[in-house]
Amino acid sequence: MIGLKRAAAIALLGLAPLAHAGLFDDDEARRAILDLRNRIDQSAEQSRKAQADQSAQLGEQISTLRSSLLDLNNQIELMRNDMAKLRGQNEQLARDVADLQRAQKDVAQGVDERMRKFEPQKVSVDGKEFMADPEEKRQFEEALAVFRKGDFAAAGNAFRDFQKRFPQSGYNDAANFWLGNAQYGNRDYKEAINTFRGLVKAAPDSARAPEALLSIANCQVELKDSKGARKTIGDLVAAYPKSEAAQAGRERLAALKP
Repeated sequence: MIGLKRAAAIALLGLAPLAHAGLFDDDEARRAILDLRNRIDQSAEQSRKAQADQSAQLGEQISTLRSSLLDLNNQIELMRNDMAKLRGQNEQLARDVADLQRAQKDVAQGVDERMRKFEPQKVSVDGKEFMADPEEKRQFEEALAVFRKGDFAAAGNAFRDFQKRFPQSGYNDAANFWLGNAQYGNRDYKEAINTFRGLVKAAPDSARAPEALLSIANCQVELKDSKGARKTIGDLVAAYPKSEAAQAGRERLAALKP
């Protein structure tokens, strides 16, 4: 029994180091596991922090991008408004230019019309062409219009005023002819004879010269100067044998008493 107890004690003594070694190994393993857990936790924490930092940076970047996009949209809208204003201004400018061009055209036409009122114009009276000022033409036509109304006294004054104002006018032969007719119509036969003779003397080639001679004869008839009328008609027929006035003179001569 004693021997068995000793053997058991020895056996226990021999196992004790082994048990101590086993306990030591478990502690190391636990510490290793704890260290590993700590390192994993630290890594996870670092990863979370890194992700948080990245998320924050990404959020800032997104916020900055959104702000930039908003600014860009605002700038685009401003540019659109500016372009719309420019289009409106261009359209208004185009209208203003068109209005200015029309105004310039109207002014130019007005100037041309006013200039034409003062520029000489080519006219033709009794087969004779010449240049006449607009005012000269107007005054002659007004005097002739008065004669045609039958106001012979006023017409005579108008033609005399015309000749005083335009002594070198191409209308003067016609003015003399109508002045003589106005005097005849006003029964101022002697003055009419003088006026018609002045026309024949100054412009024997005038288309009105034959009529002027016939009108002289008519005035002489009114003055009971048959002899003078016969002589005047003879001069008419001799000078202008083919004229209508000469034919009328021949008929008148046949009716005159010797």
